Amino acid sequence: MATRHQSRTAVVGLLYAYDLGNENIGNFKDEILEEGKIRNKQREFSYGLFNGTIENLGMLDKEIQLHLTGWDYDGIGKVEKAIMRLAAYEILVDKTDKAIIINEAVELAKTLADDKSPQFINAVLDALGTQKVDAKIAEDKVEDETSSEDIKKEG
Repeated sequence: MATRHQSRTAVVGLLYAYDLGNENIGNFKDEILEEGKIRNKQREFSYGLFNGTIENLGMLDKEIQLHLTGWDYDGIGKVEKAIMRLAAYEILVDKTDKAIIINEAVELAKTLADDKSPQFINAVLDALGTQKVDAKIAEDKVEDETSSEDIKKEG
């Protein structure tokens, strides 16, 4: 029986092919998953990851781009993009534990990408979601300051 790691590896391959311009790769996912002996629950898991990532691709790309420092998104390797897109989907949409997904993405990068990719992917994924959190903290702080000013005026 296949593991979730094997399922994610297969999904990265599907996303990679999709990014290369093979938009019909989804039609062949059964054959590709069968080659990896990914069946039953793991096949359903793989379908969910692949379909969910493709359905949310625009949002995922925007989120990833928000956290690139000193990198042009178009200059990032397609394997690295596939890994980051999948991980971003699991973190932001599936709400899977961020630490688990980052670890999984780093392991995928170690086997599928070049030597510098694991650190790069780790840094980008670690930053995912923090901008919204930081903005929310700033928004709450402004509200708190406004409330305390109102209290001072009333008193």
